[in-house]
Amino acid sequence: MAFCNSCGAALNAGTKFCNKCGATVPAGPTAPGVTSSPLPPAPPPSKGGSSALKIILIILAVIIGIGLLGMVTCGIVLHRIAKSAHVSQKGDNVKIETPFGNISANDPDQAIKELGVDVYPGAQVQKEGTASATLFGVHTVTANFVSSDPVEKVCDFYKSKFPNATVASSDQAHCSIVSGEQGNSMSINIQSGGDGSRFQIVTVSKK
Repeated sequence: MAFCNSCGAALNAGTKFCNKCGATVPAGPTAPGVTSSPLPPAPPPSKGGSSALKIILIILAVIIGIGLLGMVTCGIVLHRIAKSAHVSQKGDNVKIETPFGNISANDPDQAIKELGVDVYPGAQVQKEGTASATLFGVHTVTANFVSSDPVEKVCDFYKSKFPNATVASSDQAHCSIVSGEQGNSMSINIQSGGDGSRFQIVTVSKK
């Protein structure tokens, strides 16, 4: 049902003039009091994907920047250490002095003096792998030995020297002894080798 926009009288379909007030009826009749309003503008397309991509790129840039800064800093520190380190060599013996401590390698006589552990009778100290180092207040000595006696005999010798030590493993082919007291530790690893045995002693102590 259509109505007149002027007086509100009911109009028949197809009527061009109001029968009551004579007002012209528009081609598309509308209900009284109802006015058409323009549609709201369409919202702009979402840019969520673009924003997320920007955030990811920013995070990646920050991570890469931190990594590069760390590499540069590490390089500077290593350069300063290398520049201040002093290396001396006497025969096969090498000594390195750094701001953090000293390191000496292939000096068996010095290692035995600093070892603080009795050497198995008749055992021969080896230059290879023998070293001592004092870094950040921790003194570490490593010495390798060769003996013509079997593993069991060498193991019994050190077990008698350290009765309170822990024997991690003990058989004809291998023996491991570990001892630790008041921040100091000692480990002896003995294994069969050739006609006798080979063993390594490592001591760690605080300076």
